[in-house]
Amino acid sequence: MRKEYDFSKGKRGPVLKPAPGKSRITIRIDDDIIDWFKTRVEEAGGGNYQTLMNNALRRFIEQEQEPLESTLRRVLREELRRAS
Repeated sequence: MRKEYDFSKGKRGPVLKPAPGKSRITIRIDDDIIDWFKTRVEEAGGGNYQTLMNNALRRFIEQEQEPLESTLRRVLREELRRAS
C-alpha cells in the first residue's frame, strides 16, 4: 500500500451505473419481508431476491389496474384448475 493516494480526480457516486430503466434508491424494508423473499429465492435454487421483489410489486400494480370482471375470471379459472 502507498502512504498517500491522490483522489483529486476522483468522482463521487456509484462505481457502476444502473441498467437502463432501473433506478438506484435507498429504501427501508422490514427484515421479515426481506427474509421471506430471500427464502423463496433459496427454495427456488437461486436467483436475486430484489428481482423477486420487483416482480411482486409489478404484479400487484398490474392486478390493481385489472378490471374487476377480469380479476374474477382469473381467480375462478385458478380455483377451478386447483379443484380438478
